[in-house]
Amino acid sequence: MAARSSQPGKKKPEPRIGIYAGSFDPVTYGHLDVIRRAAKILDRLVVAVGINQAKPPMFTVAERMEMMRDLCKDMPNVEVDSFSGLAVSFATQRGAIALVRGLRTEMDFVYEMQMALMNRSLSSDLETIFIPTSQAYGHISSTLVKEVATWGGDVSSLVPPTVARRIAERNRKV
Repeated sequence: MAARSSQPGKKKPEPRIGIYAGSFDPVTYGHLDVIRRAAKILDRLVVAVGINQAKPPMFTVAERMEMMRDLCKDMPNVEVDSFSGLAVSFATQRGAIALVRGLRTEMDFVYEMQMALMNRSLSSDLETIFIPTSQAYGHISSTLVKEVATWGGDVSSLVPPTVARRIAERNRKV
C-alpha cells in the first residue's frame, strides 16, 4: 500500500538550487570550506567549473572537474558541472535561485558586491549568497597557490593532498 501524503494535493516545493561558479584552478581548502557550508543551506549545490580567459589555467576544465568530483564525493547534494560565459546565464539554465560567492577579505567583498549588483540587474530572480571563508583559509587563493608551487614552495597546507600531488606532477612536466 502506498504511503499517503500528509497534505493531499499540496505540491512539493521546488528544490533550492545554488551555483558556486569559479575557475577552481586549483581547488583549495578555502573553496571546499565554502562548498561544505553552502551545501548545508541549499537542497542542491552545483559547483560550476568555468573558463576564465583572463587567467592561464594550470589544469584543463576536465582535470578540474575530476578533482572537484573526487573531493565532493562525500556530499550527496553537490554536483560538478562546467560552463562558459556568464554565471548568471548558467544559473538561470539550471533553475538556480542563488549564486554562492566565497569571501576572504574586505577587497573580495567590494568586488563581489559589485558583481552581485550586476548579476541582479541581469536576473532579478537570482540572489547572491556570500559565505565568508573560515579564518584559517582567508589567505589562500588559487593564484597564490600556483605562484608558490611554481617556485617550489610547499602547498600542502593550502590544498588537499590529491591536488598537491597533481600540482607537483604538473610542475615536474613543465
